[in-house]
Amino acid sequence: MRLLWKSVDKMRCLRKRSTIPFLGFLITFLLFLNLYIEDGYVLEEDKRQLREASVHPPSSERYVHTFRDLSNFSGTINVTYRYLAGTPLNRKKYLTIGLSSVKRKRGNYLLETIKSIFDQSSYEELKEIVVVVHLADFDLVWCENLVQEITRKFAHHIISGRLLVIQAPEEYYPSLDGLKRNYNDPEDRVRFRSKQNVDYAFLLNFCTNLSHFYMMLEDDVRCSRNFLTVLKKVITSREGSYWVMLEFSKLGYIGKLYHSRDLPRLAHFLLMFYQEMPCDWLLIHFRGLLAQKDVIRFKPSLFQHMGYYSSYKGAENKLKDDDFEEDSIDIPDNPPASLYTNINVFENYDATKAYSTVDEYFWGKPPSTGDFFVIVFNKSTKISKIKIATGSDDRQNDFLHHGALEVGEKLVGTKKGKQCSSYITLGEFKNGNIEVQDVDHKIAFEIECVRIVVTASQKEWLIIRSISLWTTQPPSQ
Repeated sequence: MRLLWKSVDKMRCLRKRSTIPFLGFLITFLLFLNLYIEDGYVLEEDKRQLREASVHPPSSERYVHTFRDLSNFSGTINVTYRYLAGTPLNRKKYLTIGLSSVKRKRGNYLLETIKSIFDQSSYEELKEIVVVVHLADFDLVWCENLVQEITRKFAHHIISGRLLVIQAPEEYYPSLDGLKRNYNDPEDRVRFRSKQNVDYAFLLNFCTNLSHFYMMLEDDVRCSRNFLTVLKKVITSREGSYWVMLEFSKLGYIGKLYHSRDLPRLAHFLLMFYQEMPCDWLLIHFRGLLAQKDVIRFKPSLFQHMGYYSSYKGAENKLKDDDFEEDSIDIPDNPPASLYTNINVFENYDATKAYSTVDEYFWGKPPSTGDFFVIVFNKSTKISKIKIATGSDDRQNDFLHHGALEVGEKLVGTKKGKQCSSYITLGEFKNGNIEVQDVDHKIAFEIECVRIVVTASQKEWLIIRSISLWTTQPPSQ
């Protein structure tokens, strides 16, 4: 561990420019990896390949390959943690929820946050989660008092293995003096955010093997009801697609979901650049380095910031996520499907974006009578509710002025792909929107297609903001 910090400290002598081009950032990182390698952390063959890469200035794609495949830091960091309450179970859970907390000058919301996690989860959901709290303050008296309070309030969850309280000893931390003052931040601010990066790194490192997925929360958050059920539904909907980080809140380091297999790399990454910038900025770089270019954020948000005072100097922090909903359980299922349209698509606002639960939409040029937008399911399904919204707040005239919603069966192959040969109309769009309840009671067959048909030409472009489908759950046996 000391060797790690020795190599990290070497970077302090590198002069930081106020503005660094992206290529410069990549080369700097490669140089750092070279220093890291010289301390014996990578095999000789990897050294050779990395030196070759440093001779030829890399493109961003080549650098991503280097980071992902050559030096993926798959091993955990050797830290001896203190167990302050609870011990890990042998069985892997579905989700670990990580919280890092320090002593605040004003207010303390940790107990309320833990309570919200457990209160908003059903008995079945509780079986699939473990909450890990990292008390990252060096005031041991404060830690001891807080642990006693946590143990008194949540004894049942500790005994059941659902709640762990840990601490990484101070001797494992790097020096927090003489740090680089990037962005002209005051010294105490740089010290605070640099230590916070290390706090999170040690938390991530501990949680690596506890579950299949990991969710980062802050210690002043409240949760929506049955948030785990929503998370599982979203994760299932993303099967077969690549992602590094899914976001369920637009604030800070709240509601960020990872595969647990990526935690060692993220922990190493935060440690290497702990003094460079705040953690939420580092996360953007980490996501990009692992080739997820765009933010994947879901609405409604599942977590809300509830604190009024920051952990930094007790400053006021009244930020709220206006996309948060207390009851988010009723999110659509949107079963796997292929999407087709003969409406001219504008740029990259393609048909799939209307069907995604991410904050995206389809945008097409003015449609004509008879134009269509069709969803063809991978397998027939029973649907209970369909809700479609067109237009947007920014472009209020780009809605479907005249259209009908249809469902179909009897799938056949055509030159343009599979289509249904028989359709039944469920209703007409009103002011660009339509919602049909109890579809499974109105339609006798299992649905293979859902189609939007333009019934009159319009001069305005068309935005389909969201297509939401709820399937009928089979009765439990």
